[in-house]
Amino acid sequence: MDKFKGFPAKMQFTPLPNPFFNAILPQISDITELKVTLYLLAALYRKRGHPRFVSRGELLGNTSLMRSLKQAAEPPVEVLDRALEMAAGRGAFLRTTLDRDGAKEDVYFLNTEADREAVARIQSGELSLPGLKAEEPGPAEAEEPPDIFTLYEENIGMLTPMIAEELKEAERLYPAAWIKDALKEAVSQNKRKWSYISAILERWSQEGRESGTYRRDSKKQDPDKYVKGKYGHMVWR
Repeated sequence: MDKFKGFPAKMQFTPLPNPFFNAILPQISDITELKVTLYLLAALYRKRGHPRFVSRGELLGNTSLMRSLKQAAEPPVEVLDRALEMAAGRGAFLRTTLDRDGAKEDVYFLNTEADREAVARIQSGELSLPGLKAEEPGPAEAEEPPDIFTLYEENIGMLTPMIAEELKEAERLYPAAWIKDALKEAVSQNKRKWSYISAILERWSQEGRESGTYRRDSKKQDPDKYVKGKYGHMVWR
């Protein structure tokens, strides 16, 4: 195995829920369960929409994960299923089995109140989950368009768990293009603060936006326009 060469200067962080460290991690003694648990937490965090879930097929299609589960005495698929059984049995995740085109598919959710309600609705037939086809991941080196979390880290500052939650909430409330443009405007005005970006989005939401500019004051380039007036209290100077 090649030695890890170190973390890059610019990278994205994946938050972990605090109860993982004090309620789940101390109980895990099996390394394969730990690997699968960490992968599921990361995969669920990257999902968009509600409810968030990861299918068994997605796990099987992840080359890096399956390679890490190889053992001399047991096929990787059996190792994966055993680790999933332990993780679900421990209560970290919720598992339900769906019928898709005559085939059974296990899907996994984080064990939260919202997801418990979603699973109950799925099992009662009130809610359906589209797009359960397993995704074949591309090469690890493949470049992808930067998401808002990466853009924030690269242009504003370190992505703390608190800021990550703020970004996730903004992603729920505003179009992704707005958030990216608000980040760019904050950089162009050298106002590298989330509060400034949030004020931009709030003002766009309240006053409207046309062709990438405000409906009002579209010609102004005053860097302090977001700290003045109605929304000024939202920006920390």
